[in-house]
Amino acid sequence: MTRFGVAKHLRLLEQADLVIARKQGRVKLHHLNPVPIQQIHQRWIDKYTERAGVAAFLLDLKHHLETPEPKTPTITEDDTP
Repeated sequence: MTRFGVAKHLRLLEQADLVIARKQGRVKLHHLNPVPIQQIHQRWIDKYTERAGVAAFLLDLKHHLETPEPKTPTITEDDTP
């Protein structure tokens, strides 16, 4: 990626308020803006993580039901001392 391509993408991220730019002399430092990123996370991802507990429970139940139980030896009267 060229330097101009990076600059264009950073400018778009700044306009979207996802990145904060700060100039220090001749250098321009960019930092992530955590507030809008957290808002995006809550809006788009949290609705799936709320269901993660239910999905994990169902996967455990499926595994438990589909896994055959180990055979335990049965004790008969002939086996007793």
